[in-house]
Amino acid sequence: MKSDGTLDRAVVSSHSVFGAPCWVSLATRDLRAAQDFYHAVLGWEWHAGKLGREYRFARVNGVPVAGVSAMSGFGGRVATWTPYFAVASADETVSRSQERGGTTAVGPISFPPGRAALLADRDGAVFGIWEGELVAGWEEWRRAAPVFVRLHTRDAFDAAIFYAEVLEWASSAPGSCEVRYEDNEVVLRSRGDVVARIHSGAVEAAPDPTIRPHWQIHFTVDDVEAAARAARAHGGTAHQQGLGSTEAILTDPDGAHFTVTCKGAP
Repeated sequence: MKSDGTLDRAVVSSHSVFGAPCWVSLATRDLRAAQDFYHAVLGWEWHAGKLGREYRFARVNGVPVAGVSAMSGFGGRVATWTPYFAVASADETVSRSQERGGTTAVGPISFPPGRAALLADRDGAVFGIWEGELVAGWEEWRRAAPVFVRLHTRDAFDAAIFYAEVLEWASSAPGSCEVRYEDNEVVLRSRGDVVARIHSGAVEAAPDPTIRPHWQIHFTVDDVEAAARAARAHGGTAHQQGLGSTEAILTDPDGAHFTVTCKGAP
């Protein structure tokens, strides 16, 4: 056991899965309420780590799967989930983003054992990048709490070009993520797993100017209806397509949106 409460495991670097989502983090106003809510809905246990008193790590069977930080002092910021993508160099990634019209909100800054930055693509969708040792082994993280992320945006092809250039998707480097167009979405795979999707509607549809581009986190659960009931019972909301639905959009008590998807659903 390490001093921060995590289990000893082989060190895995962001270099080994660069371009793929490697972590998800929630910024919230009420750390205690968030911990209670996600424990009830997703069964997460919590511990403090190296990132200070206002940051908590969620665990599933001892494996760190997500982080939650307090937003005290951040005024009217909206509580939100943010995906982080593994990169070989935070500085070079930030430079590529800025050269292609993206913006930098924070960083890169050091958080031992790595460096992070918070960016936005040229349509305003916020995402993070991480260079360094991963909190958990990538495959271990995905087994403990399967997750994928979906970008809702106005133009999937334009967004795919931006992220491919910034995060080096579909490059010739070993381990690079694969990008394909399937079922009206751009689909990103890493080591054979679907890890991200980019959606803007059917190919023939014009870009929708009313869409507020954003990344949506999808957590995989055994029972979508049970997760929805737990969310409602603990101060959140849940929107399902109907009884027996394989997916539901949930909102925690602080207004952060996320999606739960049934295991085995496409």
